[in-house]
Amino acid sequence: MTQRPSTETELRARIADTPVSGSPTEMRAGFARLTGPAPGAAFEEVTRGGIPCTAIGTGPELIWFHGGGYVFGSPGTHAALALGLAQRGLRVVMPDYRLAPEHPWPAMLHDARAVLDGSPACCVGGDSAGGHLALNLALAGSDRIKGLALVSPNTDHSGLSTTRGRDGDEMNDDATDKALSRMAMPETAPRGTEASPLLARLEGLPPVHLEAAGAEILLDDTLLLARKAALSNVDTRLHVTPGLFHMFPLWPDALPEAAKALDRVARFVRDLG
Repeated sequence: MTQRPSTETELRARIADTPVSGSPTEMRAGFARLTGPAPGAAFEEVTRGGIPCTAIGTGPELIWFHGGGYVFGSPGTHAALALGLAQRGLRVVMPDYRLAPEHPWPAMLHDARAVLDGSPACCVGGDSAGGHLALNLALAGSDRIKGLALVSPNTDHSGLSTTRGRDGDEMNDDATDKALSRMAMPETAPRGTEASPLLARLEGLPPVHLEAAGAEILLDDTLLLARKAALSNVDTRLHVTPGLFHMFPLWPDALPEAAKALDRVARFVRDLG
């Protein structure tokens, strides 16, 4: 099996050489090749609210929803991220929620709610579509969520975000992002708050920590969310890492900046207990 890249140069070459395209089955296989192999670590198989999950680590609990546009991705593709957070003193639980197009929205939200209802009060987080899922879960209302840790959450399909048409994000582009959204949420209007939680009322959210990359197309999705959350009297923290691409924290073993992002996320969760 191909080894994981150990430098930024190797990682960018891997991304360029590993397309995530085609049918849902082909996208899932491509993303697994891109993010794997999983690190050798003691992951556990657990069940929360009837939903299968992968867990690792001890400490304050963080439920982490993986990204992948709701079409690809799995706890296995995010094993390095989970291991990195566990090494920083957290108990990380990654739900294996249902994916589109076989199970379109709101199937994944129902799974997320079941996991939360079957868990102790804790922090919730996710990257990309997983961040969108965590945010929608919090907006649905729950005093069981202590905090939200979101990495490049997909928050806006209404046209407010101004960075979606830019070039230079090796891991994402506007056409692919829109295609995945249509596949995952075919019955949800782009201007609705479930598709675009940036449009929702944010008052009452728990503390939010946001991470984003300076070169990604979803940068404004994060910046606009941070601004609106702060104006809504939500305890809001934001860090933008310049020069990097969407989902960069999946490679903390290749990118020092990714390791630092996980440091910040873990510190946020530990501080909330």
